[in-house]
Amino acid sequence: MPATVRVAEGESDLTLVREVRREVFIVEQNVPEELEYDEYDATSVHLLALGADGAPLGTGRLIFGDQARELTGGVEGRVLLGRLAVVAAARGTGLGVELVRAIEAAGRERGAVEVELHAQVRALGFYERLGYVAEGPVYDDAGIPHRTMTRVL
Repeated sequence: MPATVRVAEGESDLTLVREVRREVFIVEQNVPEELEYDEYDATSVHLLALGADGAPLGTGRLIFGDQARELTGGVEGRVLLGRLAVVAAARGTGLGVELVRAIEAAGRERGAVEVELHAQVRALGFYERLGYVAEGPVYDDAGIPHRTMTRVL
């Protein structure tokens, strides 16, 4: 399934980003809407994957700068990868890997030397294959078991 991954620009792209997140997190995983969308959405870099027909297939976001330092315990040079979502029809195509690598590249452009993410436990293997290492205990986020992972760029 061919797709184009790019930085989301403008309100129409952000609407598509929200559409993917709604489908994956709110509808499929029953994450409460008030937890899915937060204050970091306005200042994050959002990546958007579009199919050849222009349909939204996936998304992810990058939190960087002061907000990333606040959320990652003050680690200098660390950014936060989050809200990675691929619609069911596009899973298993390598699109998730493309999105992660694009988010890492956007982090590098902003001076990142390390990436942190909060992975659903069922996705640990996916991130481990991409070089991420789990740290600390399992914790609950929106009713879903998660674990913090990091990767040096």
